[in-house]
Amino acid sequence: MIGAGVFVVFAPAAAAAGSALLISLAVAAAVAYCNATSSARLAARYPQSGGTYVYGRERLGEFWGYLAGWSFVVGKTASCAAMALTVGLYLWPAHAHGVAVAAVVALTAVNYRGIQKSAFLTRLIVAGVLAILAGVVATVAVSGHADRITLTGGNVSGVLQAAGLLFFAFAGYARIATLGEEVRDPARTIPRAIPIALGITLAVYATIAVTLLAILGPAQLATATAPLADAVRAAGAGGLEPAARAGAVLAALGSLLSLILGVSRTTLAMARDAHLPTALAAVHPRFGVPHRAEMAVGVVVAVVAAVADVRSAIGFSSFAVLVYYGIANASAATLGRRVVPAVGLAGCLLLAIFLPVASVLSGTAVLASGAAIYAVRRLR
Repeated sequence: MIGAGVFVVFAPAAAAAGSALLISLAVAAAVAYCNATSSARLAARYPQSGGTYVYGRERLGEFWGYLAGWSFVVGKTASCAAMALTVGLYLWPAHAHGVAVAAVVALTAVNYRGIQKSAFLTRLIVAGVLAILAGVVATVAVSGHADRITLTGGNVSGVLQAAGLLFFAFAGYARIATLGEEVRDPARTIPRAIPIALGITLAVYATIAVTLLAILGPAQLATATAPLADAVRAAGAGGLEPAARAGAVLAALGSLLSLILGVSRTTLAMARDAHLPTALAAVHPRFGVPHRAEMAVGVVVAVVAAVADVRSAIGFSSFAVLVYYGIANASAATLGRRVVPAVGLAGCLLLAIFLPVASVLSGTAVLASGAAIYAVRRLR
């Protein structure tokens, strides 16, 4: 969860919520908690790889499992584009799209060779990102440039829209559930791991949100393309700006590598079930990777990264991922103890509806096209 989202998502969220940004963060965290609780219960019941693609299929029927998988693939493809654009915005802002495409091509080539990011490398990346975030917070705290934050209620639609966008930065806790087959004692470990991870992440995000509001203010934060870099510069510590940019690039590359792996594997699973073209189910005889799925994902992500802006990618990804977790909550409701899943489902639908209009329309169109493909396949 603590990846590139923290370096980029607060700007569009501040544009929607203004000084009520912290209220939006609390709303996003509450919905994420419900989703995490539902995902943990389902993962304990179905310790298989695939996440909500499996839960929806087993608890609600084949179509809902398919729709969850489709939402995951298209939503995380947009997330890949957002991560790639984050690399470009922090590394070389004037040529962000070109850098984004180059990053996608490079990491797709790495994945094609069967090289996967280990848990040890993940720990190193998170440790480096946390160290940089701590440096930014400490710099602002001692700079004397921070202002007192004035919180307002904001308008309801703006707060909910910002919460939907901030949800993008919380995505990741379900990754624990999707790896259910590889977790020791999943029925005990996963329900403990997910809320702990969510709590730590919320504390980090709240600290960063307060810091950005204090040093930049909601108006300047709303227009920032690289908020963390702008914050250290505004605090009079321009020497720390390269470190902030490096941290964002490191986090985004790590997230992008992981996302391409995840999307290509879900594509493989859906292709094996004939929900996507079966040609994408091929596995390379030498490298042992779903090479056609990886190439297809890489091409689509590169095209999106070349033409989209990061805020549009975040909005679209949030919409699709909220649908994904909505299905997870609906699946969990069939297990009994329905209060938390019901709140989670309602929260997902509410945040999805209040996202930017363009994100809602494009997300609805893509989901409808996926449903049409499913219907045609069933008829045939």
